[in-house]
Amino acid sequence: MRAYLSVFRMRLRLECQYRGAALGGIVCQIFFGLILIALYRALYAGNPQSMPLETITTYVWLQQAFFRMLLSSDAELADKIRTGNIAYDMCRPLDLYGFYYARVMALKLMGSLLRAVPMLLFASLLPDGWHLSAPASPLACLLAVSGLVLGLGCVSAMENLVMTLTMRTLDPKGIQAMLNLLMMILSGNVLPLTLYPDSWQRVLRFFPYAQMLDAPIRLYTGQYAPGMSGSVLLLQALWTFLLVLSGCMLWRRNQRRLVIQGG
Repeated sequence: MRAYLSVFRMRLRLECQYRGAALGGIVCQIFFGLILIALYRALYAGNPQSMPLETITTYVWLQQAFFRMLLSSDAELADKIRTGNIAYDMCRPLDLYGFYYARVMALKLMGSLLRAVPMLLFASLLPDGWHLSAPASPLACLLAVSGLVLGLGCVSAMENLVMTLTMRTLDPKGIQAMLNLLMMILSGNVLPLTLYPDSWQRVLRFFPYAQMLDAPIRLYTGQYAPGMSGSVLLLQALWTFLLVLSGCMLWRRNQRRLVIQGG
């Protein structure tokens, strides 16, 4: 375990070096956040919805703040798989799945924090109708942080699962593009899941994509009652466990069948 923690810490330090990229991401996500909120304000002016506009505004800011958590990927691992340099990593006295799981989790965590903290501070200072609302309660804030940690574990497991499939195809572009499309739509990034028809929401909230950011945001805004929080966190943990288990099995199977060509 100490080895994986060391890998995690080293990757965190590495991600801290990309401050310019983080600044660019902050400006970009703030811009898109303001555009989306302006669109929702226009929608509500012409056709008010059952969900309060303040809740939707908060939903948008939280989605934009943690956008990096959803779509960042380990390009170095994909390149190693393509070139065959993953053979060097197979010589490490570590479980490769755990090694890369720690790396991708650190990548997503630090990349998100570098952007989320200043973005959320900026959003909280905006005028009414545009600003980030406070959590529904102190308990809701604590539950949302717990849900965010589980969501990070879930999305990291999904990313590692994609890499196991890349070991079969050698090119991650097609699989990654499909995953990004599903994540953007089914995690609530394109359109908050709270605006989908109720019949759709009853199904979509059980998908793994909804566990990544939608569930923590709903816990933050109080859309999930405190009595439901236990089942929500349990569902997140279950999906994380299933994705990690599937990834481990496929990763080990791929290692036994892997052929490295070249010289």
